[in-house]
Amino acid sequence: MGNQFLGNIRDTNAIIHVLRCFDDGNVIHVEGNVNPIRDKEIIDTELQLKDFETVEKRLQRVAKAAKVGTDKEAQKEFAILNLYFKCLSEGKSARTVVLSEEDKAVISDLHLLTVKPVLYVCNVDQSSLKGNKYTDAVKAAVKDENAEVLIIDAGIEAEISQMESADDRKIFLDDMGLDEPGVNKLIKAAYRLLNLQTYFTVGEEEVRAWTIHIGDRAPQAAAVIHTDFEKGFIKAEVIAYDDFIRLGSEAACREVGKLMIQGKEYIVKDGDIMHFRFNV
Repeated sequence: MGNQFLGNIRDTNAIIHVLRCFDDGNVIHVEGNVNPIRDKEIIDTELQLKDFETVEKRLQRVAKAAKVGTDKEAQKEFAILNLYFKCLSEGKSARTVVLSEEDKAVISDLHLLTVKPVLYVCNVDQSSLKGNKYTDAVKAAVKDENAEVLIIDAGIEAEISQMESADDRKIFLDDMGLDEPGVNKLIKAAYRLLNLQTYFTVGEEEVRAWTIHIGDRAPQAAAVIHTDFEKGFIKAEVIAYDDFIRLGSEAACREVGKLMIQGKEYIVKDGDIMHFRFNV
């Protein structure tokens, strides 16, 4: 795939692997026939070989210090690297090695390609939106990877993206028997993969969505807007998303006691509408 492309993957937080899962004589496959499992394995092998090279180089560098006996950190790193070395030499991805978060952090600077979480997207034709023999094969092949598999028709998604009217999109989706565009499902799946969620700030002129990690507390969420918000955090005014939609406005929520004052220990929930008080 080339070092530049592999370098780009190294900078990502996750990998979305799109696999062709449809037959069409008018769309030529570079390998001559449709086989998503083969396609997946080709990419897996190339990423694994790059990781093997990376781990092998680090092992050679750390080995001497680890053998001295007094460098405990080097010994720990050496042991972890050997686990990855064994895994990769067996043709497995680094993500299959079970380690504590503390141990993973020891070699996090390597940015291994196959340690990143993966989401598989099966690109099908319109008749296979509920699956076909190819998507069944993909699901079976990745059942031990703890990875999600999505089924999407990229052709339909392209048509939806060209529609400016929400009414037109709804009619089109209804005709296709779909409840929402596939890209919506893709976004949600990617958020789950990365353990992310969204909260909102609502003003008179604009509404902004802010991405945070699940489990973040109010000051951490505030820092996404500006680090000063976290440093000088006093409190957060919070309205639950469902309450805001049901009651229709901040004033209505305040009137019936649905606007809550939360402190530093508040764990932000997906969809929360928040206003921060701070002083720096």
